Amino acid sequence: PGLYPGKVILARNDKSVVDDLPQEAVAYEMLKNSMLALTGCKSLKKAWRKFVSPKEIIGLKVNPIGDKLLSTSHAVTKSVIKQLKESGIPAKNIIIWDRRQENLINAGYTADNYPDIRITSTEYMDEKGSMYGADGKLYGESRINKQSYFYADVEEEYDSYTMPYMINSGKNSYLTKIVTDEVDKIINIPILKNAGAAVTLCMKNLAFGSISNTGRLHKQFWHETCAIIPAFPAIRDKVVLNIADGLRGCFEGGPGANPQYICNYNLLLVGTDPVAVDRIGHDIVIKKRIQEGV
Repeated sequence: PGLYPGKVILARNDKSVVDDLPQEAVAYEMLKNSMLALTGCKSLKKAWRKFVSPKEIIGLKVNPIGDKLLSTSHAVTKSVIKQLKESGIPAKNIIIWDRRQENLINAGYTADNYPDIRITSTEYMDEKGSMYGADGKLYGESRINKQSYFYADVEEEYDSYTMPYMINSGKNSYLTKIVTDEVDKIINIPILKNAGAAVTLCMKNLAFGSISNTGRLHKQFWHETCAIIPAFPAIRDKVVLNIADGLRGCFEGGPGANPQYICNYNLLLVGTDPVAVDRIGHDIVIKKRIQEGV
């Protein structure tokens, strides 16, 4: 649970979203106030330095599954990057990542929007639109760590379209090399949204974003996967901060994005303890579902 087990900071500002557009300047202040409140520091630089240092590679785990409609907002992501830079972390040491390259691009996580920041994924498509290299193998195969895997006694046969996004079939889901080999610290930036009567926040963003062969796990082992994968040392020991983006979220139709259920929560949840952040987020989403008669 990190430095502050059980502690969650909630920052709320009704001006954080204007005409359905998250406001970066407001998000920056919300995040700043949250970091100071969480750590008890008077200096924002000192607050961030409790978690990261200039020599470390910092991975920002965003959630772009809703594309431009509902993904981790650029207002929050850019605020995190700005504060990291102000704390002495060079841009070259910051990585934005997720499992699926296509979602990152569609959500606007591109070099044009984030100059000097590396953007990467486990699944990969080349400039020709192919996910297979000249050797006939998926590019993603070189991006998973075969020594770190989650075994679950269920498997699914994927069609030719789905297979490149899964990378492998069978009963093993392999951890991405992004978490095992490439980053020293992880800052987890999920969205405040539902999945049925449950929520997809910190643990879901880490779990299903960090492994291959995920399709088979949604039907039988959804809850177990969300709990077990974040406990792998490569994730547990590297996740230093969870920043749940609740500027805009949803209360129904998740984990994808359905316009009629998207709402402005106008808040951030910040903590080192992903279970604690998820519990507070759960209460907020369920309260909204009850209010809306879902």
